[in-house]
Amino acid sequence: KDLYTNFVKDFEHKINQLSLVDLAVIISAKLTEEEAITFLEETNKKVKTHEEASILCRTHIARLRVDTEGLEPLKRTIEDLNAEVDKLDHVTTTHGEFYKLSSQYYRRTGDHAQFYRDTLRYLGCIDIDVLPREEQTSIAFVLGVAALLGDGIYNFGELLEHPIVKALEQSDREWMYVLLQRANAGSLAHLDNTQEWKSQKDLVASELQLRAKISLLALMEMVFMHAASERTIAFADIAARVDVPLEQVELLVMRALSLGLVKGSLDEVRQVVQFTWVQPRVLDQAQVAALTERWKSWCTKVQETADGVQTQAPELIV
Repeated sequence: KDLYTNFVKDFEHKINQLSLVDLAVIISAKLTEEEAITFLEETNKKVKTHEEASILCRTHIARLRVDTEGLEPLKRTIEDLNAEVDKLDHVTTTHGEFYKLSSQYYRRTGDHAQFYRDTLRYLGCIDIDVLPREEQTSIAFVLGVAALLGDGIYNFGELLEHPIVKALEQSDREWMYVLLQRANAGSLAHLDNTQEWKSQKDLVASELQLRAKISLLALMEMVFMHAASERTIAFADIAARVDVPLEQVELLVMRALSLGLVKGSLDEVRQVVQFTWVQPRVLDQAQVAALTERWKSWCTKVQETADGVQTQAPELIV
């Protein structure tokens, strides 16, 4: 702090306001928590006319205050800052610091879905290569847990394609990477045949919820793998693919319909489901390969139809 008082203070009004906040944050790390808060509050008064610098400064103040003031004041601060961050017309490190703060808040409150979204936003604002390997692994792991348990998250493709999950490979938590891949494909068998996930208390506590999500993912994957013209699927086929009792298929499909994961209609008499749409997904390489094969098949059928028309009714072809 003496450095700031005896040196920086003389030209603080001449330097970039964001740079001033960055300096203040570095200096505050050497102070006690109470001193740091006071120091940053004084800094905020000096940069209050600079919207982005003020947001950055208040973000750091909120991070320091959480241990002394609790989560409720932090919630209000995040709501206020979020409205201001949304108004910024370009993405900067200020966004990263804000999303880091908000993700920490949602992790502490157990909101897996919002933690997942804000952590991905945070990672999108930084160069993850500057993070230590251990920190990358830790972030990837908790993101995996959040994806598996978060409400409304029914596609792990975005996470699986993100560079951060590569940190799980060749680590003692590689099982999480494999679990995400298998769950995204809707494999309940993998969950039954492995034990590593049982070391994670949150997953064990929410096992029924996790199984229900994987069943829905299996249904989505099944519908996706069928061509649009072949999406009338028998209850028995769904039961076999999703690995649920036949009598639970109707409930599973109704659940998927109510969540907006698929669209279609059930025929209880014929014991079939006519699917007309499945929620768009971020595809992994295997799914892209499958889609490519379907596209080739469709192109072949179109060409065969065109050739048939040309042979049987050439006058229709101009």
